[in-house]
Amino acid sequence: MKKVFAIIISLALSLAAADAQSALKKIYNEEIDQLEQIDQALVKAKAEGKFVICQVGGNWCRWCLMFADFVAKDQEITDFIDHNFVFIHTNYNPRNPKDKTAADMLKRLGNPGRFGYPVFVVLDENGKVIHTQDSSFLEEGNGYSRDKVIRFFTNWTPKAVKE
Repeated sequence: MKKVFAIIISLALSLAAADAQSALKKIYNEEIDQLEQIDQALVKAKAEGKFVICQVGGNWCRWCLMFADFVAKDQEITDFIDHNFVFIHTNYNPRNPKDKTAADMLKRLGNPGRFGYPVFVVLDENGKVIHTQDSSFLEEGNGYSRDKVIRFFTNWTPKAVKE
């Protein structure tokens, strides 16, 4: 009987987690060419004197969607990002290993998947990878730490890097 009860509780928790994820806004465009997306972001970044940040992950990734939701709900962080970066959500689906474009994108970004997802890759205005941020260092409890997120973005602005 205890086993049955444990299985029921486990299923209920899994369903609750799935419901929580489905409530989050899907942010990754799964139809576009990721390499072209990066190239377009670099053109814009160079013209505006900004860096590019690629949030690599996918709509399958609860923590990826949670980060986007976290940022969207904090106007100060949103404004800071918009002022300093061209921020893009770069789609990768590990369940589709035959996606050649995704493999090329990961290679171009220095194979950041080794850190898990989401992972943030900072590119200078010329497309050079200057930092890869493991998102687990931005977490706190069951979400993200505002202070850690602000510190990450502040430390990788063009001004901070170039001074």
